[in-house]
Amino acid sequence: MGHNPSTPTADGEAPGTPSAAPLLHPRDGTPAPITNATALADLAVALGASDAPIALDAERASGFRYGSRAFLVQLRREGVGTALIDPVPFTDLAPLAAPLAGGEWVLHAASQDLPCLAELGLRPRRLFDTELAGRLAGLPRVGLGPLVEQMLGLRLTKGHGADDWSRRPLPADWLDYAALDVEVLIDLRDAMAALLAEQGKSEWAAQEFAALVAAPPPRPRLDPWRRTSGIHHIADRRTLAAIREMWYARDDLARARDLAPHRVLPDSAIIAAATALPGTARELAELPVFSGRAQRRAAPRWLAALERARKIPPADLPPRRLPSDGPPPPGRWQHKDPAAAARLDAARSRLAELSERLAIPVENMMSPQLVRDVLWQPPATADLPEVLALGGARPWQVELVAPVLAAALAAAALPS
Repeated sequence: MGHNPSTPTADGEAPGTPSAAPLLHPRDGTPAPITNATALADLAVALGASDAPIALDAERASGFRYGSRAFLVQLRREGVGTALIDPVPFTDLAPLAAPLAGGEWVLHAASQDLPCLAELGLRPRRLFDTELAGRLAGLPRVGLGPLVEQMLGLRLTKGHGADDWSRRPLPADWLDYAALDVEVLIDLRDAMAALLAEQGKSEWAAQEFAALVAAPPPRPRLDPWRRTSGIHHIADRRTLAAIREMWYARDDLARARDLAPHRVLPDSAIIAAATALPGTARELAELPVFSGRAQRRAAPRWLAALERARKIPPADLPPRRLPSDGPPPPGRWQHKDPAAAARLDAARSRLAELSERLAIPVENMMSPQLVRDVLWQPPATADLPEVLALGGARPWQVELVAPVLAAALAAAALPS
């Protein structure tokens, strides 16, 4: 791209870098989105002629539409250029699967885009995540814009990531924004790979990227209705049942209308209705939100949900909290098990020291949940590496963190 990136200092800033040059338009122009099978097949042929890395990104409309599917897919490959694909007219993008399989995928914050790309039949065999690379390199700001500015001396304009990408036709400046996101990814990947190599972290990154590729789809969340905003104030089990029934009624309607659930009914309205338990449309309409025309039309749905909650036998009401065989929240360890709290304190201080020495966030050195599991019910020291590996820790994490946890367990066991 004709830039001259500077090497970041320890705090992640690029010393002596002049004001970052703004990127306003893609160098090759912005292509029109692909919307038909013939153009998609032509793209597949062009992509199949190369095994160069592929920059990939996807735009969703989660704040507007139901679910997290992609409404635009962007990719760029050396020798092919940038392509924008509108997935809406297609059942999937399977014709691109084989041509893309042979190259390394380059994404930013891959875990956000991989699920919606998998829904379209696209899965990587190898990848490089520039956001995760920034975390492993110890850079303080790992968003795409800050990384591009730090590493490449270029400035991406703040764009349209939170906009409604289901809109058609997509505005020209949105398409420019989407194309620019993949235009810089390969250069950013090369700069991040060089920095990781300089820090001796290339193998660590490779293991992290391989884990992303191998990760299974996330399991469905148990009792997703318990994430309703404001529910933590509710202790009454009948009210919890009403929240549950209202949540599922809203979810069914949101799916049918292809709308984000909060656009059908806000969480605050669910909490208000579940708390008041109105029995008539007039009583429901007296509550905030429910007096509007759309909610008056939907009143039978909401009243039916509340009636179902009323009829649930007391023994079948949902528990206040889901049972858990894992450790309690850390703030309750001292009360529940002072010895475990001592182990946690010892481990935290040692992990913080290791994090500072390696310039890697603690949560990237090992899953905090796995650390808590081990400290709550510690295995024999000799078994610790195997237990961590079975819990999903990568080899580099086990090598670095197992001795630290072992030392913390030993220190906590000493008489005070």
